[in-house]
Amino acid sequence: MFTYKYLLGFTKSAFMKMGCSDEDSDVIAEVFLAAELRGHSSHGMLRLKDYYELWKSGRINVSPAVKVVYESPGTAVVDGDNAVGMVAARRSMQIAIEKAKTAGTGWVATRNSNHFGIAGYYAMMALRENMIGICLTNANPLVAPTFSISRMMGTNPIAVAIPAREQPPLVADFATTPIARGKLAVSEKKGEKVAFGFVQDKNGQPSDDPSILKSGGSMLTLGGDRLHGSHKGYCLSALVDIFSAVLSGANFGPFVPPSVAYLPVLDKKTGEGTGHFFGAMRIDAFQPADEFLERMDQWIGTFRAAKPAPGQEKVLIPGDPEREAEEMIRKNGISLVPAVISDLEEIAKALEIQFDNS
Repeated sequence: MFTYKYLLGFTKSAFMKMGCSDEDSDVIAEVFLAAELRGHSSHGMLRLKDYYELWKSGRINVSPAVKVVYESPGTAVVDGDNAVGMVAARRSMQIAIEKAKTAGTGWVATRNSNHFGIAGYYAMMALRENMIGICLTNANPLVAPTFSISRMMGTNPIAVAIPAREQPPLVADFATTPIARGKLAVSEKKGEKVAFGFVQDKNGQPSDDPSILKSGGSMLTLGGDRLHGSHKGYCLSALVDIFSAVLSGANFGPFVPPSVAYLPVLDKKTGEGTGHFFGAMRIDAFQPADEFLERMDQWIGTFRAAKPAPGQEKVLIPGDPEREAEEMIRKNGISLVPAVISDLEEIAKALEIQFDNS
């Protein structure tokens, strides 16, 4: 088991060795460890090797000048200058929040960025200001649209965070695929199979091999197949791609620059880098904040009181599993699978920093 503090410090040291500033390294490490704390190891320390490989190949800018390139009182377009995604994303959400303070709502489309960790982190930034937060991003083109074998889209997650008064906030953070790409990587590291309905091989046949993406296979959209609603997952993913990329001027669909080594970098571009979309909504722009918070408590309480199905303990509210995971992980420590530990040891050796696995 590793402590939060130790892995936070190690991650910061790694990015500083790659050339990131002290401030940017703090942000990046915080998002990495937020994923681990919330039980999403698929977006935590496992991903450090991907970032290291991107840096080693010269595909990320460790000294970016993130800037607003277009704006109105309530909107902005941010150019991330090919930064590590967390740096561009955090600044973009900060701008959305600042605009919401004056305009009631703030909306920021970001281009020329990279993979940014868990989307929920940025949506939850708005909770500190008693606002509703929204975050979308496009991602590696590893997902086939319904009826296709072509890898055209990413897992394209959606995150929404909504405050309440007495109840914990509602935090929905989900991919528009049945499983996140990182969770396939976790299963591969563990030597486990995945359920059918998550991926298909290069010929469109169902597969339970978590490494199938490396041999031309693709992920499926939420629903798995047309019978089970994959066309709806396709619609959700398409909307995320349009808001994140078409609106911002980033690359869309199959042209999103990959953040994994087994995908080629295409010569053709439709924009700049990876795209994100952020929103912040001041509650009192719609109704008195106290009234809304009370109604959210009522909403959450109502759904918590729903009768569980046979064999189920309780009905969960979005964000409950992550909140419960964080309580347990903070108490017991962070567990890493041996393959991830091996990756971290390799990175530490290459960067000439200390990694203690004793």
